[in-house]
Formats: sequence, C-alpha cells, structure tokens
Amino acid sequence: MVFILGFNFPESRLVKSAIQSFYGVGPQHTQRLMAKLYIHDTARVGTLADKQVLDLTAELSSMTIGNDLRRKVQDNIKRLRDMGAYRGRRHAMQMPVRGQRTRTQTATAGKLNRVERFG
Repeated sequence: MVFILGFNFPESRLVKSAIQSFYGVGPQHTQRLMAKLYIHDTARVGTLADKQVLDLTAELSSMTIGNDLRRKVQDNIKRLRDMGAYRGRRHAMQMPVRGQRTRTQTATAGKLNRVERFG
C-alpha cells in the first residue's frame, strides 16, 4: 500500500487512475502532472520511487482539490444566491442554470442544482 495525500492505494493500481480518484483532478491535469514528474502512463503505484511519491504528494497538496474545492463551489453558489443573481435563483429553484431547455428534460438539473450541493 502506498500512502498519497491521506489515501492508501494498492501497489497494483495505475498511477493515472490513482491521481484521478481525487476530486477535481481530471485526465488533463493527470497527464500534465505525470509528464512533469517523468512518470510513464502505464506505471503502477508500487513501482514509484519514494522521491516520486513525495513529489507527487507535494504537487497534489499545492492544488485546490477534494473538500477544499467542494467548499469553494458551494461558497460560489451561495454567493450567487445571496446577491440575487439570475444564476443563483436558478440554482435555488433546482432548474437549469446555463440556458438549457425547460419544457422537457430537466431531471438532471434537479439532481445537480440542489441547495446543499454535494452534501
């Protein structure tokens, strides 16, 4: 088991999928991070040297990911609601925010635009 940023990963797991398991880190960020640290795309977590693991942890800790990012998104939505902006009102009503149609197909917006987002 390799310990990265508070999570234990099995040694057989791909580094790419281990990095992407953090909230807010997608394929592009993963690709850039692995290129910066000279890690191959098919490398496993168990094959990383200690220095690479420490560098990876340092890079991830400098990014806004996980609960910090969730809190930031919630605060942004709350700010829009408090100021009375159109987008904030749409979030509060659980309706599409970015101009999608409302005559049909608003089920996804109802799921995503809850008042307590990700909570």
